[in-house]
Amino acid sequence: MFDVIGKRRWFYIFSLVITIPGLFFILLTPTTDAGLQFTIDYTGGTRWEIRFEDSAVTPEQVKAVFAQQGLEATALTTGSGFIEIKTEQIVGLQVNTPEATPVATLPTGSGSAAPSGSAAPSGSAAASPSASASPSASASPSASPSAAPGNTQIPTEGKLGEVATALQAQLGPIAEQRSLTTIGAVVSSDLISQAIILIIVGSVGILLWITYRFRDVKFGVTALIALLHDVIVVVGTFAILGTFFNVEIDALFVTAMLTVIGFSVHDTIVVFDRVRENKARHAGEPIDAIVNHSILQTFARSIMTSLTVVLTLLALFLFGGAAISDFILALLVGIVSGTYSSIFVASPLLVDWQLWDDRRHGRLVTTRAPRVRRPAS
Repeated sequence: MFDVIGKRRWFYIFSLVITIPGLFFILLTPTTDAGLQFTIDYTGGTRWEIRFEDSAVTPEQVKAVFAQQGLEATALTTGSGFIEIKTEQIVGLQVNTPEATPVATLPTGSGSAAPSGSAAPSGSAAASPSASASPSASASPSASPSAAPGNTQIPTEGKLGEVATALQAQLGPIAEQRSLTTIGAVVSSDLISQAIILIIVGSVGILLWITYRFRDVKFGVTALIALLHDVIVVVGTFAILGTFFNVEIDALFVTAMLTVIGFSVHDTIVVFDRVRENKARHAGEPIDAIVNHSILQTFARSIMTSLTVVLTLLALFLFGGAAISDFILALLVGIVSGTYSSIFVASPLLVDWQLWDDRRHGRLVTTRAPRVRRPAS
């Protein structure tokens, strides 16, 4: 019989090894460019999704054009030839101001800002000759103070209009615009505070419920420590990936974290419920033996449940596309960490706390009978 509890200090050391590097990079975030990298959902900025008539245009070429315009941008391919561009909040697309955004209306059914093979001259107010010749393509004020999600009107004035003109001059006409959105600093700060509140409220609720369910605060606190372990592992992983590979945290990351918390708690409760049953069934046995036996009884169920989820997530990560890859990656890391922490962190901590509490109150601590070695014949 594998002695999980007897080797718990090795599992503590392993947990420190996988959490300390991530925690180090998390702490670097406020003071350096390393650590967590946030999308415009949390920093404010502009997201623009477009498709060029020339399918050979790459995100690197788009980033180079933005750099020439004095804007730092990130770009990636999102499928169907579209390129998603994220940059700083551009003047003229303010969220919290009543000014209208000048845009050019696309010709019906074409979705193009310029005819095939043409390029708008630099500094032109229109994105293409056809846009200036047609009344339907003339500049008109938007009814919304900001570019709404799903907006297909390519801007022709302001800084973003200049960028659109430069993109088409160097890379060819923009065939279609899927969306153009901007998020201001006030909105992004609200998202950050709401995300923090969601995680805190969820964690406190879990602590209170488990404490009430098992009538012992030790169960609730150790489950919460296991959750904290999983949060640090996932966030730390993204801090390291953000530092070296520029992987960003977006609004879906909070959804992933809440899912990981729920999955981890579910697995921990399965083990703790079996511990409670075995404490009543094997009263008088040492707590470490009871918990170890409970872990072994639920081990196969925990691993099989997690494995089915991991295989599904792995398929989504490999074939689901770039738009959800970071979200799936957070779930993958969190599910694996949650399974590990339920078995090798929460349960051993429960044993150590119970043994310490018994010694502190002068209760007799029953230990396992030492293994008797047979004399060699």
